[in-house]
Amino acid sequence: MDTMIVYVDDAAHALGVLQPWLAAGAGARPRQWILVACAPRVTQHVSKWVTHSARESWRGKWVDKLTSQLSPRLQALGDEVITCLGKNNLPLQAEELQRSHGPARVIDARRPKQVVGEFQPRALPGTGVLGLWLALVGVGALNALE
Repeated sequence: MDTMIVYVDDAAHALGVLQPWLAAGAGARPRQWILVACAPRVTQHVSKWVTHSARESWRGKWVDKLTSQLSPRLQALGDEVITCLGKNNLPLQAEELQRSHGPARVIDARRPKQVVGEFQPRALPGTGVLGLWLALVGVGALNALE
């Protein structure tokens, strides 16, 4: 049985990433999918007001919701699905899972994060500094000056 460890945080994106393996799995021997659900981080401000048990309860519900969207699609081909919650150190968790379930292929099907600062405003050719300033401040500021 082939074992696949899959890191997921969004069901739709994960299904898109896993599509080649699902298409290749039709008629092949059954696979064992280990879904490692990587829950979003709780901000420091929120964590001040929410108890640890409430955060763990929320993570558990989040994992159940995510895996309920993915499991039926993976089990449709007769594959086995195991779910677990992702920890802070994902490579170490992958090693632990491989020790307990045997050698496995690791797939990162998480949605890519956007890097802050990627957006750089550009002026249209010939507009110069005034055009760039208008793009940054917006036309609403000009209406306020009138």
